[in-house]
Amino acid sequence: MDQQQAQLEHLSEIRSLMERSSRFISLSGLSGITAGLSALAGAGWAYIRLNNLDRGQYDVLDLNLNTLTEMVLIAIIVLLFAIIMGIFFTTRNAKKHGQKIWDNLTKRLLINLMIPLVTGGLFCLVLLYHAILGLVAPATLVFYGIALINASKYTLNDIRYLGFCEICLGLISALFMGYGLLFWALGFGVLHIVYGTLMYFKYER
Repeated sequence: MDQQQAQLEHLSEIRSLMERSSRFISLSGLSGITAGLSALAGAGWAYIRLNNLDRGQYDVLDLNLNTLTEMVLIAIIVLLFAIIMGIFFTTRNAKKHGQKIWDNLTKRLLINLMIPLVTGGLFCLVLLYHAILGLVAPATLVFYGIALINASKYTLNDIRYLGFCEICLGLISALFMGYGLLFWALGFGVLHIVYGTLMYFKYER
């Protein structure tokens, strides 16, 4: 019986080592929570600025150039803050797991993540060029979800479910033109906080 138990433990260790070598498992739930909070802060900031224009919608379809530039600037600030905090928490988590933060596995993860993200970013620029502002928020959610699913094979499977949720929310958002900011806050804010909290209690506690 003891020998059988030892063999099972040995197999479990082998499986763990294989998973660590084939998947980037150091993603931190705290980085997801931080990204969600920063997205909500950015959405609140944008909502206040849009309300100052006496608009009645969460997402306007006829922004002037100055207002559009301000919205893009808010998004960039939120993105940079989320990236910085994500790197911080992920690096800390990688050290805890004894995993390198930069290796071939990380490169494959980032490549598979960035291809849909860059494609989606370029597509959103085309939408802005043609002044189709109502589809920008849905497009960011859909392409972000595709990016998460595409990268999930190199990291924890949980991120795949977040990707599916982002895609579904983006498609629903496309049906409700004029409320993109609200759906953007739900997708990048609320979903990230829920996902990050679940990840933290599942893997980091």
